[in-house]
Amino acid sequence: MARLILLAILLIVGCKSDKKYHVSSIPSQNQSPKVKEVLDFQEELNASFQNPETSPLPDKYRKDFEGLDFFEPDTSYVVLARFERTPDAVPFMLDTTTGEKTEEVVYGIAHFELNGSEHQLEIYQTPALISQEKYKDYLFLPFLDETNGAETYGGGRYIDLTIPEGNTILIDFNKAYNPYCVYNKKYSCPLVPRQNYLRTTVRAGVKDFVKPQKPYSLE
Repeated sequence: MARLILLAILLIVGCKSDKKYHVSSIPSQNQSPKVKEVLDFQEELNASFQNPETSPLPDKYRKDFEGLDFFEPDTSYVVLARFERTPDAVPFMLDTTTGEKTEEVVYGIAHFELNGSEHQLEIYQTPALISQEKYKDYLFLPFLDETNGAETYGGGRYIDLTIPEGNTILIDFNKAYNPYCVYNKKYSCPLVPRQNYLRTTVRAGVKDFVKPQKPYSLE
């Protein structure tokens, strides 16, 4: 994922019990293409966390890693938003968890309905990434919601997007993932702007990370 690659670039140099991942309870023969796409995303993300070359997890956590904790795939969290482009937006510096700053541009605003209410979110473009041909169409969507601090990470989550051709953009909240700094404080992660707070629960995507606890011993 492009945003995860950027987090790796921002790495500061020198500086629940039981298995979490579960197979969907939906029988494979009854899985819709959207559900299969979510499950593929989950498998790919788990694989990247298990791989020592790509995992943000410190070795002490990665060696026993069995999978991230995900909400069950829910297609009601796949929304087709009206996409309002903002071509005159001025680049700004977004704060990060380490005090560093990352340059972002508001590429557009997504307007959509979720859980029976109307919402909008700013979607950003990152100049540090678009200079690379591979990521020239990459867009970054950080957001907060009412699950933060309870079921999900308190600082919000991210979604990777691609520049759409028309005036709509598909947002799949099942693909929401945690910033790398949730797993390793050496990473510098952009803070979610307050204007991207959704006043609703988004029970989709990756849940909060609970560090494994060592078994208690009387010895």
